[in-house]
Amino acid sequence: MKVFRTAEEIQSYSLNKRKEGKTIGFVPTMGYLHEGHQRLIKEARTHDDIVILSIFVNPLQFGPSEDFERYPRDEERDLKIAEMENVDAVFIPTVNDMYPRSLSITMKVTERTDVLCGKSREGHFDGVATVLTKLFHLILPHRAYFGLKDAQQVAVVDALIEDLNFPVELIPVPTVREGDGLARSSRNVYLSEEERQEAKYLYQALEHGRSLVKNGEKDRNVIINEVRNFINEHTHGKIDYVDLLTYPELQPLTHINQRVILAIAVFFNKARLIDNVIFEQNGELSYE
Repeated sequence: MKVFRTAEEIQSYSLNKRKEGKTIGFVPTMGYLHEGHQRLIKEARTHDDIVILSIFVNPLQFGPSEDFERYPRDEERDLKIAEMENVDAVFIPTVNDMYPRSLSITMKVTERTDVLCGKSREGHFDGVATVLTKLFHLILPHRAYFGLKDAQQVAVVDALIEDLNFPVELIPVPTVREGDGLARSSRNVYLSEEERQEAKYLYQALEHGRSLVKNGEKDRNVIINEVRNFINEHTHGKIDYVDLLTYPELQPLTHINQRVILAIAVFFNKARLIDNVIFEQNGELSYE
C-alpha cells in the first residue's frame, strides 16, 4: 500500500494507473475509519482494479461553532485498517497541501442544500463541493463511493457530477449499522452509556415512519409527526429536524407519490446524530 501526501504525487500515480488501463475506485473520507468506511472500500474493491482512499479533515466543511479541532483523528489506526482492506493507495494531505493559498474561485451549491443538515450548516456543502472538485481532479476516479448515512451529501455529489460533467460514476452504498440499528458514525464515541442505549431508537423511529407508508399512509405531515413523537417518547435527545422529501432532488411534497427520504437529526449532549431511510412510494427500501 502506497501513502501519498502531496497533490503532485497522487495525481501522477492516478495518471499512470489510467495509462495502464486500470479502473480507479475512490473512497473520500475524513479519517477515523469505521465499518461504514470499510464497507465503502469493500464495494470499491469488487468493482475497480485500483482503490484509492483519501483522509482529509476538510476545514471548509466546518462552521465557526463546529468541531473541526476536536474531530477524531488517528492516522496510524486508519492506515492499518486501509492496509487490512487491501487499499492500493492512501492520500493524506495537510490543509496547506490542499489549500496553499486563499481560493480565488469559490463554489456555491444552490440546490439540495437549504433543507436537512444544510439548513443549519450554512456553507457546509460549498466546502464539500470544493474539496471533492479538487479530489476528483487529483484522483481521477472512474467511480466514487459514498455512504447513504449522509444522504444529503450523496444528493449534492450527484448534482456536482451531473452539473460539472465529471466523468465519474457515483456509487451510493447503504448505511452500515450496529446490531441494534444505530448508524455507524465517528461521532458515536461522544455518546454517554445512557445516550448510546437511547440512540438505537432513532433507526426504529425511521422504520416506524416507513411502516406507516407501507401500510398506506401517504400524508407527509402525519408521518413526520409520528416519527417526532416516537423519538420524544424514547429518548432525551433534542430533535434538530425530522423531514420527508423527494430524493435525490430534496424537494418538499405533500403526498408521497415517488422515491423519498425520511431523515432525522438529533442532538445529544456531545453529539449530533443523523440517520435516514430512502424508500419508494410503496414503502420498499430503495437501497439495500
